Amino acid sequence: MSETTPQAVLSPLATTLLAALKRIGSSALPFVVVVLLWQFASLFFPRFLFPSLIDVFWRCLEIFTNGTMFADVLATILRILAGLAGAFIIGAALALLMVRTRAVDNFLSPILTLFQGIPALSWVVFAIIWFHGVEFRILFIMVMTTLPAFTFQVLGALRGMSKDLMEMVFSFRPTRAKLFQVMIAPAILPDILTAWKVNLGNASRVVVVAELVGATGGVGYQLLQQQQLFDMAGALAWTLQLVFFVLIVQGALTLIENTVFRYRAVSERAI
Repeated sequence: MSETTPQAVLSPLATTLLAALKRIGSSALPFVVVVLLWQFASLFFPRFLFPSLIDVFWRCLEIFTNGTMFADVLATILRILAGLAGAFIIGAALALLMVRTRAVDNFLSPILTLFQGIPALSWVVFAIIWFHGVEFRILFIMVMTTLPAFTFQVLGALRGMSKDLMEMVFSFRPTRAKLFQVMIAPAILPDILTAWKVNLGNASRVVVVAELVGATGGVGYQLLQQQQLFDMAGALAWTLQLVFFVLIVQGALTLIENTVFRYRAVSERAI
């Protein structure tokens, strides 16, 4: 009995460890292939085309350790978060109005659809013509490019709530706060987190365009400087700052999702 107990304990642990290593390996394999191909290309092409990844690493380290350079990274991050927060608040308010009143829905839906078709560069041009302050220009661009997506995604989440469950909750005569806590928030939060994940990538691309044209600091401004110097290593290093930021925030959103919805049943079958 004493000899079989350790095997019974170690077997599940070994299986879990092997499964975790397999997931990590499958996720890391594409990046390893890209890194190896890039490093191989750097052996045969000039540095301004394919710099060595060692040079890129030292440039990234310089950005992290240099206070002035890292301030540009923080400025871009704050612009992204401010733009997303503003677009989400306005979009959630518009979605609430649209789901409550059909006339508002009929009026706003075509306008938001029209905004979705306007390229980010056009909003950059409009902001430069209309506004003077750089920060307000960038905030305007960020809000206008992500507002339609937030509005439609929150609107879809509100409309997707189960009517039967809503009627059941109403039968208990809950307060508005209790209704939001037990019914509305759990129903729409998954779609809201997905909306943030999708718009985070869009915002990181849009902010670079905005900073390229109208800013005197930030990642986009620094990328413009690297382009003028034909410094590919610097361009990659500054680009990776946004990649790191997006990965960190995506991981935080995934952690929130797994923590908040840990009560969900896990299916034993794949779809």
